[in-house]
Amino acid sequence: MDLENTKIDIGFQRTCQCPPTHINCLTAKEWIKNQLGVWQFTYEKRDIRDRSLHPATFPISLAKKVISLFSHEGELVLDPFVGSGTVLVAAQDINRNAVGFDLQEKYVNLSSQRLGSNNFFNHSKQIAIKDDAINISNYLSDNTVSLIFTSPPYANLLNRKRKNKSRRGDERKNDQYLKVEQYSQDPNDLGTMPLEEYTERMGEIFEGLLPLLRPKAHCVINVPDMWWENERITIHVSLIEEMRKRGFELRNIIIWDRTNIVNRIGIFGWPSNYITMGVTFEYLLDFWKPESD
Repeated sequence: MDLENTKIDIGFQRTCQCPPTHINCLTAKEWIKNQLGVWQFTYEKRDIRDRSLHPATFPISLAKKVISLFSHEGELVLDPFVGSGTVLVAAQDINRNAVGFDLQEKYVNLSSQRLGSNNFFNHSKQIAIKDDAINISNYLSDNTVSLIFTSPPYANLLNRKRKNKSRRGDERKNDQYLKVEQYSQDPNDLGTMPLEEYTERMGEIFEGLLPLLRPKAHCVINVPDMWWENERITIHVSLIEEMRKRGFELRNIIIWDRTNIVNRIGIFGWPSNYITMGVTFEYLLDFWKPESD
C-alpha cells in the first residue's frame, strides 16, 4: 500500500477479555518461559532465508514471541522498518493489528504477498506502507500503539563485500561471497550511513514515534554488534544511549542465541586474537515509554 500522509483506518483496542492491568494474554505457565533472558528460535517453511529477497531476516517465531509478550489481541503493533514483513505475518497469526513502513517498494510488495498467502481466520488487519520512517506520525494517532518491534538496518556495516569469514570450508565461497548485500543505496536508507549519523537518525525517528506509544508500552529493537577492520562496532551500546536521550527507558536486554541455526563456524583470530563471532548471537533491546509524572 502506498499512502500519502493520511491517518490510516486500523484497530488498536483490545479484543480479548484480559484484566486491564495485564500486559499480555499469556498464562502464568507461558509467562515463566519468557522470563529467561536467552532465547532460541527455529525457522519454518514460511520464513524467508533467501538473501536475494532480503539480506537480513529473522524467524516468524521470534516476532510472535515478542508480540505475544508485549501486546493483547486486537492491539496495534508497529514496525518502522518492515523489510520482508515478518512482523506483519506474525501479527496476523496471533490476531494483532499491525502496520509496517519501508522505503523500498519491493519490500512493501514482498510483505503484502506474504500476508496474502496467510490465514484469514482472525479479525485483525496488517498493512505495509511505502514511506520513510520519519513520516510515520502522519499516519497514526498518539497513544494508539501498544508495541514497536523492529530489526532496523545496521548502519553501513552491510554496505561492503561479504568475505564470509564466519563460514568454513567450501561454504565460504557461496553465492553471497564478495557481494554487497545492502538493502539499497538510497541516501535516506539508514544502511548507507556511518554509525554516528545512523545513531542520530535513529534517535530522530524514535523520538517521533514516542508519542504514538501508549504509556508503559514497549519498544523492542533487534540489533547485532559487528567487527570492522579488527574493531568491535557496538551498535547496541550506541542505540541504548541514543534512545535514553530521546525519552525511552531501557527495561531489558535479551540475547537471541543463534547457535542452533549457525552451521560450520569459521575460525576467527586463532591463535593470537580472541574474537566472539556476531553471527552466533544478537540483542533484543527492550525499552518502554515511561508514564508521565
